[in-house]
Amino acid sequence: MAQAKIHAKMNEAPNSKFSRTLSMADRSGRLLESLDQLEMRVEALREAASAMEQERESILEMIQAMQNSPEMRNICAGEREELNLTANRLMGRTLSVEISVGTIRNPQQEEALRKATLVIDEIVRKLLDDMDDGRQRLLALHAACMTEELSVPIDQKFQAIVISCALEDQKKIKRRLETLLRNVENAERNIKIMDNQKIAAANGSQ
Repeated sequence: MAQAKIHAKMNEAPNSKFSRTLSMADRSGRLLESLDQLEMRVEALREAASAMEQERESILEMIQAMQNSPEMRNICAGEREELNLTANRLMGRTLSVEISVGTIRNPQQEEALRKATLVIDEIVRKLLDDMDDGRQRLLALHAACMTEELSVPIDQKFQAIVISCALEDQKKIKRRLETLLRNVENAERNIKIMDNQKIAAANGSQ
């Protein structure tokens, strides 16, 4: 009798073990599916935060452009002061929105980002001394970030640095260069307008 029970147990053991294995696999599959769904939500969150970060930069740039625009200089002092107060209030509210999307980098990508930042910062420091040369150099850096061919020269050394950066950093470098180029373009336009106004004033006084 005892021997019959032992045999029965031995026959049941493989089936029981197989059942537990299937159950564990099923639970593992459900957990993996949940993680896959969470990964999609994380990526969507990062994309949304990145879009908000870009919108913040765009708003700040538009406020600064308006404050420095020729239209702002060609209105009476009282209206200009009132508009600047409103612009500064909007600037403060925009700056109070803090958005940060961190980028995971390996040591090589960290070093590449540092080098790329140094190159851009060096050009920015010299912009006021020679704006035309600075614009040409910024265009060459921007061309190095583009996938399609452009008619402007490409800074190939900078291109090699950017390629070594993390993908998210590559996008941010490109956006920064585009912002700088717009700022330079606006500054050059304002300088020309001011020069023309001086010439007109000088001719009018004669």
